[in-house]
Amino acid sequence: MSVDDTLLETLAERAGVSTRWEDAFGRMHAVTPDNLKAVLAALGLDARSDEAARELIGVLEREDAELAPRVTGDAHGELVLPVRPGGWRMENERGEASSGTATARDGRACVTLPSEPGYYRLEIDGRETSVAVAPPRCFGVADAFAAPGLERGHAPRGWGLAQQLYALRRSGDGGVGDFAALAEFAREAAAHGASAVSISPVHAQFSADPDRFSPYAPSSRIMLNVLHVAADDPGEEAARLETLDLVDWPAVGRDRLRRLRRSFDSGAADDGFTSWRAGQGDKLEAHALFEALHAHLWRENGGAWHWKDWPEPFRDPHAPGAAAFAAANPDEITFHAWLQHRADSELGAAQKAATDAGMAIGLVSDLAVGTDSGGSHCWSRKPETLIGLTVGAPPDLLQRAGQNWGITAFSGRGLRANGFRAFIEMLEGAMRHAGGVRIDHAMGLNRLWVIPEGQRAADGAYLQLPETDLVRLTRLESVRNRAIVLGEDLGTVPAGFQDRLQAAGIDGMRVLWFERNDKGFNAPSGWTRQASAMTSTHDLPTVAGWWKGHDIGTRRALGGTEADEQRELAERATARSELWTAMQASGAASGPMPAVWDAAPVVDGAVAQVGGSACELVMVPTEDVLGLEEQPNVPGTVTEHPNWRRRLHDPVGAVLSGERATLRLRRLEQQRRG
Repeated sequence: MSVDDTLLETLAERAGVSTRWEDAFGRMHAVTPDNLKAVLAALGLDARSDEAARELIGVLEREDAELAPRVTGDAHGELVLPVRPGGWRMENERGEASSGTATARDGRACVTLPSEPGYYRLEIDGRETSVAVAPPRCFGVADAFAAPGLERGHAPRGWGLAQQLYALRRSGDGGVGDFAALAEFAREAAAHGASAVSISPVHAQFSADPDRFSPYAPSSRIMLNVLHVAADDPGEEAARLETLDLVDWPAVGRDRLRRLRRSFDSGAADDGFTSWRAGQGDKLEAHALFEALHAHLWRENGGAWHWKDWPEPFRDPHAPGAAAFAAANPDEITFHAWLQHRADSELGAAQKAATDAGMAIGLVSDLAVGTDSGGSHCWSRKPETLIGLTVGAPPDLLQRAGQNWGITAFSGRGLRANGFRAFIEMLEGAMRHAGGVRIDHAMGLNRLWVIPEGQRAADGAYLQLPETDLVRLTRLESVRNRAIVLGEDLGTVPAGFQDRLQAAGIDGMRVLWFERNDKGFNAPSGWTRQASAMTSTHDLPTVAGWWKGHDIGTRRALGGTEADEQRELAERATARSELWTAMQASGAASGPMPAVWDAAPVVDGAVAQVGGSACELVMVPTEDVLGLEEQPNVPGTVTEHPNWRRRLHDPVGAVLSGERATLRLRRLEQQRRG
């Protein structure tokens, strides 16, 4: 049955689904009615007829008019609520109460909020809600450098290293970088003057399926990856895995969990585990139950991998089958909770090692844009996630088919209905043992390109997120946890979004390769101050790889055409000349341009180029400090390329000790402190 197009568009707009979208080149496109209906149906808004569409519009209007379980506001600002004006009582987290009388604002109640940020309980008109009162800005880089005991300057000019955690080596690590190695690397970096170490995501993966290891497609963004826990009693298999140049994730996972299980079964228990577990609440218990169920229903019994395909009694943490399994297998669930405690304790120790070594910021964690829909996060927080939708990017000239990242994310409607619980849990987890957090695809605070499962990326649409609420909560959690916030603002950015991030104290990212205009590379002195400057990212070529054209050869080997390769090589020749000219102009490099095969002087110059930028923070990938050619990840590949597997050659303690690396870091330190 067809639905009137105007009615369908009205429903879509009410639901935050854009009926039109603008591409990176300013051209407008319309979402087809069929695609709109498919996206709306996945959101639980199945408009099969005009009558159904009108009814759903009414449902959304009533939701907008209801008092939500949690609302957000600005410190000392005005909060307008959909209730009758009258007396109110507000209580802070210490139990201190205040009261007053709300004024009328267009028939609604208007309350002036306290000046102290935090979470409050508000009673008004016989109803209750929670109020998140946000500070004006996030905890910033300047705040971190102004901390007691740290050197103060007229403006922060810190620097740090971006390090893939799995790539670190230490004797006894069993074949993958662990939190113990991270602590040692942080001390090593601090000795060179670093203020921060940004790490790849450490979100929980699937213990029952170590073949899945992409850090950006996790099971949960609340829990941690237990394969980074340092395991004692290494055996022959662990020793063999340590010798490999690439992480063998399946073998590492089996060996690591086997050894940790042996430690658990022998009666080992970390100090404070029982009290720590009690304080984590249902988010920990749900994840531990999922891990045990996933192993039982899929790995051990040959059943379905995805929880949506499990028997009905197991599809929810509180369903009868899941509850019965939990009651019958307490030790199994305790094991997975214990693993999380081990991971949490060791990550905390790594952050302490960083700050004890003198870092102003310490670790900067990484928040993936979403999770695998088959993971524990979606299983335990279904109402708050976009079940039935994946996220990605619309078609453009570079990706004519668009991008489908195969992950899902939060539902704005679901978050609002549940007091933004899952979003707050995620922020708390990311900031608990870090001095900062990087938000991957920060545009997800504003909107996401959503695609019905099984459909093409081109069949999606933009879904609006409650940006104001999400940014306020980010500001609040940042200040509560004293953690800076970096937002990956690369790609197609909504109009005005970067300005709003800046106003909120969320630093953007300025990458050398993208700081260009039609005349060449931009002078680093003109880069955005409130941002993090970097030579490259995990998805882009290293400086050495870029200079030598290694990335172009990789794309050709993965199926690119000869014509594309020749075009890219010609463009790269021009870009090399422009980069060297720009580095000469800034003083980062001197002398004649090196040959294509001679990347070392270019790496020297590139590190100095970002070091001399106006940005208040510089984060250089370790690969560029070492002059490596391979990048951690080649976008668009899964098994075709060894993504997220390459290990560093030297062990922690000696990673940065090479003569060239030492000189690069010494110059970077002088630039930032001078």
